[in-house]
Amino acid sequence: QVQLVESGGGLVQPGGSLRLSCAASGRIFSVNSMGWYRQAPGKERELVARITSGGVTNYADSVKGRFTISRDNAKNTVYLQMNSLKPEDTAVYYCNAYVLYSSGGRSFNVWGQGTQVTVSA
Repeated sequence: QVQLVESGGGLVQPGGSLRLSCAASGRIFSVNSMGWYRQAPGKERELVARITSGGVTNYADSVKGRFTISRDNAKNTVYLQMNSLKPEDTAVYYCNAYVLYSSGGRSFNVWGQGTQVTVSA
C-alpha cells in the first residue's frame, strides 16, 4: 500500500538550515496536494506549508520568508527547505498527501511517520 517516508530531520543550531524530503511510494496513479505539518509537545498539530499539484503554495505566518515548500511530481516527492531556524520550530514534522490510485477513483489522505527537528544551541 502507499507509504509516505520523511527524511532530513535532525539537530541544528538557531539560524541554521535543514531540508526535509517526503517520498510517496507504492502503486500510485497521481499525487495531488502535498504538505508539511508539525506538532510540538503538548500542542496541536499545525499546518506548516502546503503545495497544490499546480504549484500554488500556502504557509503558516510563523514560517513565511524562512521556509520554502517545493515538489518533484515525477518523483512523487515534496521538500521543505527550512532556513533561519528558531528554537520554536522544534517539533515532529509530518508529511501529508492526497493520492489517487486510478484516474476515476477518489483521493486518499495519507500521513508519513514523522521526522524530528530540534533547534537548539
